[in-house]
Amino acid sequence: MAKLAFVLLLVAAAVCTDAARIVGGNPTTIQEYPSIVQVEFRTGFLWGQSCAANILNSRYVLSAAHCFDGLLFSINNRRIRAGTSNRGSGGTVISLTRRINHPSYGSLGNDGDISLVQLSSALVWSDSIAQVSILPQGFQMPDGLPVVHAGWGTTSSGGISSSILRDVQIYTINRDLCTARYASLFIPQRVTENMICAGILDVGGKDACQGDSGGPLYYEGILIGVVSWGRGCADSHYPGVSTAVSSYTDWIVSNAV
Repeated sequence: MAKLAFVLLLVAAAVCTDAARIVGGNPTTIQEYPSIVQVEFRTGFLWGQSCAANILNSRYVLSAAHCFDGLLFSINNRRIRAGTSNRGSGGTVISLTRRINHPSYGSLGNDGDISLVQLSSALVWSDSIAQVSILPQGFQMPDGLPVVHAGWGTTSSGGISSSILRDVQIYTINRDLCTARYASLFIPQRVTENMICAGILDVGGKDACQGDSGGPLYYEGILIGVVSWGRGCADSHYPGVSTAVSSYTDWIVSNAV
């Protein structure tokens, strides 16, 4: 596969027309989002879904670095489950060979919260397992576009994870406005140019949530963001924040081979 096989040039289309869960969404199926996979963590002998990832090619998925970080991290305590709508059952389970967190992760708050994860065996394509397209390096998403989260995370902040895949539509939010909102916190949080803010500003009620970290933010089926962080879930004042994939496209293409 050529390095650029999974990069889609979306510039013309966009010109013509800012750790998390799915709140306020609806049940859906893996056939609608065949590029999303569950990231499962092992505690003792038990496995459970705690993050998500996105299929780049048959041997690599893209997730959030904070899902593959920490003092207790071991690649042997992570695996992916692909091709199923159901949380923790069905589909194809594959162990992991390595993870590559972006080298900037941890140096500036939540900046660089993106990770490439190599699978121990190749995925087999089907109507429920497929690769996703990503944006070219440096492409900036306009404000106010309808975008979609999908995942198995909790359906309220601190609530219970969904047993089935869900999705929700929200809108991209101006980064300067998002920056100002997070700067107003008692402990300000930094929003960088490598992030996308999205939600329904001053309304709330729809968002990704706990358990959706590393999962997708889509525009027209294109992976534009990886769920990263936010204040609570579906907050009316503070939008959810995803890592902007287009800030890291060159790094992804160079390493996911």
